[in-house]
Amino acid sequence: MMVRQSLTITVMLGGPSAEREVSLRSGAAVGRALRSLGHTVHELDPAVPGWELPAGTDAVFLALHGSYGEDGTVQRQLDKLGVAYTGCDAEASRVAFDKVQTKERCLAAGVPTPRFAVIASAAADWPAGWEPPVVLKPVRQGSSVGLQFVEARAGWRAALAEALRFDHEVLVEERIVGRETTVGVLDGVALPLVEVRPRQGAYTYGNKYTAGATEYFCPAPFEAAVTERIQRAGLAAFDAVGGRDYGRVDVMVAGSGSPLVLEVNTLPGMTETSLLPMAAAARGLTFGALCQRMVELALRHGPAVTAAPSKSMT
Repeated sequence: MMVRQSLTITVMLGGPSAEREVSLRSGAAVGRALRSLGHTVHELDPAVPGWELPAGTDAVFLALHGSYGEDGTVQRQLDKLGVAYTGCDAEASRVAFDKVQTKERCLAAGVPTPRFAVIASAAADWPAGWEPPVVLKPVRQGSSVGLQFVEARAGWRAALAEALRFDHEVLVEERIVGRETTVGVLDGVALPLVEVRPRQGAYTYGNKYTAGATEYFCPAPFEAAVTERIQRAGLAAFDAVGGRDYGRVDVMVAGSGSPLVLEVNTLPGMTETSLLPMAAAARGLTFGALCQRMVELALRHGPAVTAAPSKSMT
């Protein structure tokens, strides 16, 4: 479906999550791109309850990250308003935002993922049967928020307490030694792989958002057969959570070339240097063309419903 006419698009950005600042940057980049294509663009920050969609909204572009934006909350609200929106639906968003449910869906679908356990108490001891190193992740947070690497048992207590600041449950995951990649998904197709190589340490929140701290390679330099294997795993994980339209799947690649899915991102970063736009560019899609395609996919799920001035959510 090609959408050629000028539309009125509301970009939702910011929000109440720990990833608010990144979301503001994503939304600003998307807004510029859509305006350059001739669309009328409004920006809406849903950080305060009681937000209203601007009158005449044809579609909502979700540039939100983290809780509220990626956990299915805003999607359920937009479903009630009958307005088309970009990205996955409410249920897929809810599942993908929960790292444990994502892993369970992957295992049920035969998609490899690192060994894991769940901890719900800061007083919990080192898990029986495990050896360091491990990774601790808040179960329901953005991909790098609260991320902790534990190299020795002596660091367990402090790392667990820090991870629990961001959620009441923490995922303990086997740390995979290998190469870190991400699989962009657009309309059921895997985009060229991006390999992530931090200059120092791991791909933490700081290394992700500090200029020059990480090197990116796209297309990632793997043999063709390994590339295909990684892309298949990414697509299978996206399907396992019920994803639609677009997303990004983070995958570790062990030394043998075996992919292990870490998590699924349903609203990945959308600055012009983010990983999904980087992968799309390697396929020949400019940032503006990618944003346009995302809007087209949103409208494909049903006719756009013009929002009345009174349409609001509390």
